[in-house]
Amino acid sequence: MAQQDGRFGPVGIIDIGSNSIRFVAYGGDPRVPAVLFNEKVMAGLGQGLDEGGMLAADAMERALHALQRFKLLARHLKLTRVQTVATAAVRDAGNGAAFMRKITALGFEPLLLPGAEEAQLAGLGVLSAIPDANGLAGDLGGGSLELVRISRGAVGECISLPLGVLRMAPETIRVGALAASIAQSLRGTALIRGGARRPLYLVGGSWRSLGLIEMHFSGHPLPIVHQHVMTPDRIRELRHQLLASDRDSLRAIRALSGSRIPTLPAAAALLEALTRVIEPSALVICSYGLREGLLFRDLDDADRTTDPLHAAARDVGQRYGRFDDHGDLLERWIAPIFADDSPATQRLRLAACLLADIAWGAHPDFRAERAVDMAVHGNWVGIDAPGRAMLGLTLFTTFGGTHGFDERLAGLCTLDERRRAQHWGLAMRLGQRLSGGVAAPIEATSLKRRANLLTLCLPGRWSSLGGEAVVRRHRQLAAAMGNEARLAFD
Repeated sequence: MAQQDGRFGPVGIIDIGSNSIRFVAYGGDPRVPAVLFNEKVMAGLGQGLDEGGMLAADAMERALHALQRFKLLARHLKLTRVQTVATAAVRDAGNGAAFMRKITALGFEPLLLPGAEEAQLAGLGVLSAIPDANGLAGDLGGGSLELVRISRGAVGECISLPLGVLRMAPETIRVGALAASIAQSLRGTALIRGGARRPLYLVGGSWRSLGLIEMHFSGHPLPIVHQHVMTPDRIRELRHQLLASDRDSLRAIRALSGSRIPTLPAAAALLEALTRVIEPSALVICSYGLREGLLFRDLDDADRTTDPLHAAARDVGQRYGRFDDHGDLLERWIAPIFADDSPATQRLRLAACLLADIAWGAHPDFRAERAVDMAVHGNWVGIDAPGRAMLGLTLFTTFGGTHGFDERLAGLCTLDERRRAQHWGLAMRLGQRLSGGVAAPIEATSLKRRANLLTLCLPGRWSSLGGEAVVRRHRQLAAAMGNEARLAFD
């Protein structure tokens, strides 16, 4: 799949679900594929399936019409490959095999996923976006709920339950009875034990929509739903808020699809019931799922173990920055004065350095603001809201920002995290001024921090790099860190 330049595709995935049919074209970096095209058609194949056990004729017609359009688009997008998969509604329908033959007649090679494989792919999707995920992944669709144990970068035991949002009438749902049914279904598995007191990772459009609504009601300052965290006891309150809200007020919520609104009460009830049974430590929204799991499964071991945040930051840094390998060199140069950074913090520091030059093309008066926008609102995975805020504050400082950083964003971080981000930014700012962005000065010089001294070492012929601007930035960094600035020329 990967090309010689490290890019891949473009490739397409058509996901024929119980509620929607989605066509997504991907390209770019194989570890963090960029979405080139994304379209959803709410065909409702699973609507009414329980009553007659058959896919409705009008739903199949909508689906086939959408597939014809997607086929034409795929050809003109010059996709190298299109994977077409079908899930619960087609799997369970009495006329599902006949419908699959109609899809084949259109020129596709559809794959009907068993429930267990659907669960595993959802789990791989979560691991692709959150590599250190450890708990259960739950993928809620129109026709089924998949649960899978994930830990140490691998998927484990899984189950598929016939509990999709299209199978449930909200007015008849009783959360207690639903919880009892889920508990009965999980009896004999290790999934309850594997999920207890660990995060429950929520996959699927219905649960993402619940995350968006919770962010709206709670006034969250960063409207990016991926890796948004909710407490399990918040769901009951959220369900009641949802039932008390009219459709027009929900439609006004940013990024919330109006087509999801009718199924949200069922999605909330299912989640409340599941949290009663599993008793997770937290609920974490994941924007990746089955489709990204398919792509992740295709990767070789080396690509799978690549950090998705670093892969994306490196890709963006190379596209918008001026100098190759600048970010890696810069991170190695500032690392000695931040020896007490934890591994998780070091990871974020490297991402910031990879993005250190992304706003140079903006107007000089607005580079800091441009850098913040790209860092905070970038299409990253493998980073939570506090991490985005730290990234934004680091780059705000790197590009000369001193006042005006959004206090609500900054409030997502602890005071120590805010200070550390500013120190990173000042150190990066010093390194860029010292080196002009090129490799040799960074490789020949060094920063050291001992006792109360912050020493900039400019050996031999590199001593002339210590100009006024460099000395000034060195002193700013030292003062911020509570140190005395010192130059060394040997």
